[in-house]
Amino acid sequence: MDYQSLYPAHIKELKQRSDRLCEREQIDMLAIHAGQHKRLFMDDMEYPFKANPYFKAWCPFTQLPHSWVLLSPAKDKPVLVILHSDEFWVEQPDLDNAPWMSMFHVELISRPDEVDKLLPYDKKNTVYLGEHIEVAQALGFLQFNPEPVTSFLNYHRALKTDYELNCIRRANEIGIRGHRAVAQAWQDGESEFDCLLAYMKATQQGENEVPYNHIIGQNEHAAILHYRGKSRKSLEQGFHRSLMIDAGADWNGYASDISRTYAGKDASEEFVELIVAIDQITQAIAQEVRPGMSFGDIQHKAQLQISQLLFAFGFCSLDPEEMVKRKISQVFMPHGIGHLLGLQVHDVGSNLGDERGTVVPAPEQFPTLKSTRTFEPKMVFTIEPGLYFIDVLLNRLQDSENGKHMNWKRIAEFKPYGGIRVEDNIVLHRDRNENITRELGLN
Repeated sequence: MDYQSLYPAHIKELKQRSDRLCEREQIDMLAIHAGQHKRLFMDDMEYPFKANPYFKAWCPFTQLPHSWVLLSPAKDKPVLVILHSDEFWVEQPDLDNAPWMSMFHVELISRPDEVDKLLPYDKKNTVYLGEHIEVAQALGFLQFNPEPVTSFLNYHRALKTDYELNCIRRANEIGIRGHRAVAQAWQDGESEFDCLLAYMKATQQGENEVPYNHIIGQNEHAAILHYRGKSRKSLEQGFHRSLMIDAGADWNGYASDISRTYAGKDASEEFVELIVAIDQITQAIAQEVRPGMSFGDIQHKAQLQISQLLFAFGFCSLDPEEMVKRKISQVFMPHGIGHLLGLQVHDVGSNLGDERGTVVPAPEQFPTLKSTRTFEPKMVFTIEPGLYFIDVLLNRLQDSENGKHMNWKRIAEFKPYGGIRVEDNIVLHRDRNENITRELGLN
């Protein structure tokens, strides 16, 4: 089904949520500010504009600075306020080819401060949602992102409408094109930077348009979880060992988040086997998630399976359960098994137990786990086990009591590969788990 046919039901659902919230909190109007440009220090240039995710939930146009969505339970339609001026320096929005705008009462303003004419005079019960508090204060708002409001919105945002699911699928389709292009560029011996160019060409999305910075790391760089460098140098003969890519795409403000690891022509057969093993863990855990389970439950499953690999490949001599207990596996997989996905890559609400904002604490075994929520149907999340050889963590392990149980010669053989991560995007339905990434054809 085309996403445009799903959009009216999406707006209806968001309007019902906002009306219920306004009634509960005695709010006359929710004013969602898209945001505005920020200038570089001591410069007349601006940072790339990123719309407020609360605004993106309503409006597929993500490049509308100074625009607003105004929500009032007293009105049937939300009000979309768009800055449309005669400014010749910048591109003006194309409003003639946007059929979804019929879901709004549209107001055009020629200057940012003209929005004040559309706001209540008495703003005691009007809530501002956005990051520009100085703008809200100048307009006379008294409430800025109150916690009961943001908790309610963040909690319910985890449950996606059919329109949102469709957008995330489309974002996956685009991201998959990029991943395939990078896989080919890597096999052709291209540098990290050339792989980035291949990704952007295939997706037709630039570095400022994607939901997060591309992570493309060859060899030891794959051990840096959020690697930002992009080497221009092609690998020399004999050093074509490994490439890890973590990159997504955007569709109507919704994100995909996909990771793959590829062995090069100079990789050992055992490293290839290790990639296959991590890939199998990804697919297995993706299908094991059930409503009522928590991120903590699958975190334990992932750590146990990583520990089994550490034993099977001869990195550690301890029983896998004992490795988990001693947190040895966390040295090799120091991050969470996944996170919510949607308007943001690490979507909000992943640690909330209810719409009132009750925080679900992390399990004692995994105190730094950020995603702790219980799974429900219509959630979209990532599954991304990994196994890395990170110097700073390995040095700590070597100096600890657990160091004597490790085969350091064996670990040294794999350190030149950096690490492995395989990440898919999953929808939890009542009757099945939809692995979006695999079902769209990326292996």
